[in-house]
Amino acid sequence: MNPPTVLIIEDDDFQYEIYEEALSKYNLVRVTTGSQALVEAAKSRPDVVVLDHVLSEGELGLEFLPELKELLPFVPIIIASGALEVHEQLEALQGPRRAHYVLTKPVDIHVLKRTVATALKECGEQETVRQFEALERSHRTDALDLFSRSTDRLSRQTKIREQIGKSKARPNISALARQFNVARRTIIRDLQELIRRGQLKPEVYPADEDAENGE
Repeated sequence: MNPPTVLIIEDDDFQYEIYEEALSKYNLVRVTTGSQALVEAAKSRPDVVVLDHVLSEGELGLEFLPELKELLPFVPIIIASGALEVHEQLEALQGPRRAHYVLTKPVDIHVLKRTVATALKECGEQETVRQFEALERSHRTDALDLFSRSTDRLSRQTKIREQIGKSKARPNISALARQFNVARRTIIRDLQELIRRGQLKPEVYPADEDAENGE
């Protein structure tokens, strides 16, 4: 199995030597400008991008971040720079075309190794898959909760219908609310639904009684 490819966008030779040593187990591809990076990314998709900010030919790495994310939407990008203010670092980590990490130069080799390994494991396509799975679980939980509440409501309405059917008196809304441990308005909605479905007679809970009850 081929090692992951890391695209290094770095114009400083000494800094690149540090990357070569720290990331020796990966396949490294180096370019020195953002323009070259766009060409390289279009030819062959890397697994991780390490992006410097101040590059050759007066180019600035952050200015190429949106285009890189457009070309490589699922590829994690690590910005490594000593030339960024705190607000610039924060901006780079925000929005739909954001970087995943910002490392300050001089880069700690151990931090760099750990960051690249984490990016490969946790970010990119795997991150998208996890987001979809979480969304699916959320929808499934919502559906189960809705089903449970619906089942509880139908069971309660059946018991209410049976109780009211055995009595000639008007239903005591407060007593029913205490019995089923729900709010008064919930019992009122139950009665209205039972009347609407023809399971109770309208006179059991006349429409004008809503106003009298302040509901």
